[in-house]
Amino acid sequence: MIGFGRMRAPDRGRVVEINWPEGLDAGEAASLLWAEGLVESERAMALYLGATGGTEGFVPGPHLLFEGATPRELRQLLTRAEGRPTAKVTIPEGWNRFDVAARLEKLHVAGRKTFLAATADGAFLDALGIERGGAVGAESVEGYLFPATYELALDTDAREVAKRLVAESDRRWSALAGESKDGFAALQATLGWGRREVLTLASIVEKEAVVAEERPLIASVFLNRLLDPAFRSRRLQSDATALYGCVAWPEQAPSCAEWGGKPTPAVVRDPRNRYSTYAHPGLPPGPIANPGAPSIAAVLAPAATKYLYFVAAGGGRHRFSESLDEHNDAVRKRREATGQ
Repeated sequence: MIGFGRMRAPDRGRVVEINWPEGLDAGEAASLLWAEGLVESERAMALYLGATGGTEGFVPGPHLLFEGATPRELRQLLTRAEGRPTAKVTIPEGWNRFDVAARLEKLHVAGRKTFLAATADGAFLDALGIERGGAVGAESVEGYLFPATYELALDTDAREVAKRLVAESDRRWSALAGESKDGFAALQATLGWGRREVLTLASIVEKEAVVAEERPLIASVFLNRLLDPAFRSRRLQSDATALYGCVAWPEQAPSCAEWGGKPTPAVVRDPRNRYSTYAHPGLPPGPIANPGAPSIAAVLAPAATKYLYFVAAGGGRHRFSESLDEHNDAVRKRREATGQ
């Protein structure tokens, strides 16, 4: 029967997010696992559990289980045993928490739904020390899930995963803010910004920049729009912010109902979309992605320019302009070059 612990049920690639009940005995546990299609034989699983200590040590609450796991592996997951298998999880710069959740589930680290719910829980945000004050408090951990590569155990508590990523963000922020004390002080003095606002703009820079050396230039454009008294609208006009509104809060904006993933005039200018920086002045309510160190550094130390506009110029680069006339000319030339 112990040999059964190495036998795998058919693997069709399905994962199961399950809220494991407390107090199940070996037979009840086996019945639940069989009903979810995770074991081939309910009776054999019950016997295996009985022969290996029953359900003592099973952790109640959310778990991510998956087809193809052996009974031994299922026991490791349900007890969250030390030494259970791990996965290398790479989070690219510019991914949002929905992207992160999908990758965690794909790699069998944490369930997508569970991770998204945990990372939008107000009490959990408070416990993580994420600022929730001001007119619009933080709605999630967006912006604080630092892009890096992590080694994470399979079926890890979603909150523990978030804590790990946020801890890395805290560490990186301390270093970056320390390296750019004067820049951070200037943002505090001129705009009243703290870490949250810096991360918000850095997330926009992350989504707009393609070529690394343009990050400080793009940051300067957005900061100039907020600081230049001649630019009265204070609208950042970033497509990426409005698109995030359709990802995170599609039910709030009518234009998101038929959104196909690309910017449209209806989506980017919808006043019901709180993240539209065409419809609303200033920063959006929070970060739209998780920025890497270079984008955060670009906001803390932007290029010294008078640029107020930029447009794609091909090859991932942009043409920057100080005046609207110059910008309109750049847009016209770009359209002629691309035949749009």
